[in-house]
Amino acid sequence: MSGDTERPVTTRTSERGAATRGALLNAAKETFITSGFAEAGVTDVVARAGASVGSLYHHFSGKADLYLTLFEEFQKRQTQRTRQAVQDARAEGETDPMPQFLAAARAYLEGCLAERDLAALFLRGDAPPGFEVIMRDRLRQWARRTAALFEHEDALVVVVTGALAAVVQEVTLSDDPEQARKMAEDALRIIGDIRHR
Repeated sequence: MSGDTERPVTTRTSERGAATRGALLNAAKETFITSGFAEAGVTDVVARAGASVGSLYHHFSGKADLYLTLFEEFQKRQTQRTRQAVQDARAEGETDPMPQFLAAARAYLEGCLAERDLAALFLRGDAPPGFEVIMRDRLRQWARRTAALFEHEDALVVVVTGALAAVVQEVTLSDDPEQARKMAEDALRIIGDIRHR
C-alpha cells in the first residue's frame, strides 16, 4: 500500500517540475523579446516566472541554455509544421517536389508569422556567443533535406534555400504582418517558377 501513495507524490513532483520549467521558458521568452538577450538577466527571468534562481539552475545551465532551448523547441514546431504540409501535399496526390517544397515553405513562413516575436528574436543577432554557428548548421540541415526532395539538383537547392532564407528574414522582421504575408506569397510564387525557366 505504501507503494501506491508514493506514485502520486512522484507524479505531482514531476508535474510541478514541468510546470516550473515551462514557466521559466515562457518568462525567458517574454524577457528576451522585450529586453533582448544581452540585456536580460537571470533575475529578470525568475522574477517574471515567479520562481527561484535555484529552480532555474535546476532546469537550465543559465541564460544561454534558456535561449537555445527556446530555439530548439521553436525549430521542433517548425519541423512538425513543414513535415505535415509535405505529408498533406503527398496525400492529395502531389508528386512534383517543387509544390511539396512550397507547401513546406508556406508552413514554415506561417509558423514564423504565428510566432513572430519569437522567430524575430532568433534573427536579430542578439544571441548567445556561437549561436550563428547553430543557425548555419540549421541552414545546412535544411539544404540537405531540400536536396533529398529535389534529388540532388544542387544549383536549384542553393537557389531555393537561399531565397527562402531571405524571405523568412523579411517576413519575420517586417513591421506589417499582412504586407509580410502578401510578400511571402509573391516570393513563393516566384520561387515556384524558378524550375520552369
